[in-house]
Amino acid sequence: MPGRNTFNYLGLIALTVTLSACAGKTQFRGACDKEVDAAWSELSIAKADGFSGTVSYTKALSLITAARTKQAVENFDGCYNSAKDARFYIRESRKGQ
Repeated sequence: MPGRNTFNYLGLIALTVTLSACAGKTQFRGACDKEVDAAWSELSIAKADGFSGTVSYTKALSLITAARTKQAVENFDGCYNSAKDARFYIRESRKGQ
């Protein structure tokens, strides 16, 4: 039968893992907010050039929508990545690509 120290050690590991998961969940919170706001601002002033630009603009809009959804369910790293990708497509839409 395991001793009392073993249970304390396992409890400490469980607590550490739980706290690490919570910290990791909020790590991208600020970056997500900033990236989504920047993407939305860029999208509202973007001027798509030609059909290819319109396709990129549509992809960017879809990615911003996905980022907002991920933000709502507190998937901040996914939110950040989607918003970052959206900003890429916004730049491409301005080039007509």
